Amino acid sequence: MDNIPEEIMKIQSSYCQAVPSVRDAHKFIEDLILFLFPIKDNQRPGIKETRLKYTQLEIELEELLKPVASSLKGSPEELSEIFFNSLHPVYLDLLEEAKGYLQHDPASYNIEEVLLCYPGFYAVTVYRLSHILYKLDIPILPRIISEHAHSKTGIDIHPGATIGKKFFIDHGTGIVIGETTIIGENVKIYQGVTLGALHVDKKMSNTKRHPTIEDNVIIYAGSTILGGETLIGHDSVIGGNVWLTSGVDPGTIVYHRPQIEYRNGKKFSGPKNDDKDKSI
Repeated sequence: MDNIPEEIMKIQSSYCQAVPSVRDAHKFIEDLILFLFPIKDNQRPGIKETRLKYTQLEIELEELLKPVASSLKGSPEELSEIFFNSLHPVYLDLLEEAKGYLQHDPASYNIEEVLLCYPGFYAVTVYRLSHILYKLDIPILPRIISEHAHSKTGIDIHPGATIGKKFFIDHGTGIVIGETTIIGENVKIYQGVTLGALHVDKKMSNTKRHPTIEDNVIIYAGSTILGGETLIGHDSVIGGNVWLTSGVDPGTIVYHRPQIEYRNGKKFSGPKNDDKDKSI
């Protein structure tokens, strides 16, 4: 019994390598979102406070990158600078997407409501920020950040996915978007949609495993689209609960036809006259 702690430590030494702090990574992404959309803190900071916060965020990211510095293609300082230089166009795209939520969802009444209350917009925001890190070949950190959004919203977007502008997620719970998914512009996805691999095989790590969705496609709730060669043509509509493992042409409407059967083989026609209250 006395040797158990030592044995545990020996095992742990084989996989407990230096990684970014999960707690600090979650704090960084929340601080960054608050910097971009200060309405979440009910404040509008001045230019001095904004510059100070910007510098603090740069330092936060540098500190997160230091544990994996040996695996980086550049120093933590250089990669932090690249990340923040890439931030402005992404920020403008996110503002356009927020306006899209206001345009498409009849339940939304102003931009502030979208920024504060929409899990789909939050998940897409975290995806777009983690995707910058992913493209910089930074290990582990993009997944830590994306899984933070997954745990909060139920929306699982791999930071490696490629998603075009004006992406709209309604409700969102249960959505899965795999690493090699490619999504065009102006695509709308509803809750319970899976864009996944046709089968799981470790040998496929460096291959296109997930589908391609072209521009102006709508995918309704509960649909599953699988496979790296599956292409959904532009301007198509995929109805609810559809299962696809092959592509469809542009402008296609695909829907699931429910099978309707009657209990006891007879259509219910309502209560008989004899069953009505005779006192009326």
